[in-house]
Amino acid sequence: MQTIQDMMTRDVQSISPQETVQRAAQMMDELNVGSIPVLDGHRLVGMITDRDITVRSTAAGEAPGQARVGDVMSTDVRTCAPNQTVDEVLGQMGDVQIRRVPVVDEASHEVVGIVSLGDMAAKHSAGVDHTLEEISTPAAPDRSTTGSQTRH
Repeated sequence: MQTIQDMMTRDVQSISPQETVQRAAQMMDELNVGSIPVLDGHRLVGMITDRDITVRSTAAGEAPGQARVGDVMSTDVRTCAPNQTVDEVLGQMGDVQIRRVPVVDEASHEVVGIVSLGDMAAKHSAGVDHTLEEISTPAAPDRSTTGSQTRH
């Protein structure tokens, strides 16, 4: 049975919550990725995605050079362990409609990798179609109700 450590990308770049949204977007462009783990020291505190930047920051009119990663990142981050089975993690990804999951070492609690639906599709095709279908089902818009933004 294949485990996540067989699929994951190991050299994971991260960003600090104090960095600007513009720097996060530049890193995504340089690395050709759609999300970056946000670490405070060695502790995972969130994920920032291209969608977070577009929907939570740009659409709200925030200046990318001034808005902070910590203000727009997703904080409810699902993680997995290197020894979890691929099928188990695929199921979790489908349940919560996510495409990428940070891999966290159970002993040190440090991010040791990241696994994406694309990684699994390339190396483990079983179950990927069903997970992709679940992830692709439209969800309710993610709208912040904090701050001075008013929706009409």
